[in-house]
Amino acid sequence: MPITNQQVAGHVFLRQTYDDSYFPDHVVDHGRAILLRLCERIEAERLSDLESLYALTQAATEEFNRLDREFEAAGSEIETVAREWICDEFCFVASAYGFTEADAEELTAGRDW
Repeated sequence: MPITNQQVAGHVFLRQTYDDSYFPDHVVDHGRAILLRLCERIEAERLSDLESLYALTQAATEEFNRLDREFEAAGSEIETVAREWICDEFCFVASAYGFTEADAEELTAGRDW
């Protein structure tokens, strides 16, 4: 399903991680895919409340939890700076879909990275 939100469609997810050689591009690609799937689900389900958004972001956060093992296997990890970059992307997604009041910590509450 193509993204219809123009702000999201024109956004390069995880740009900073692609620009940093510490993070293998093939693993970052998986992170980008997680975020795009999140956007697709938000559009498909036409969310109207924060609780629904948090449920979807929690599922995406769990995918990032698993992705951290891929980073580790590739000699990298989701460390402090990457954690901030990923959390910023979750905040961008929430804002792009009109959830400007979303709590940044709640968006990725289940993270273990």
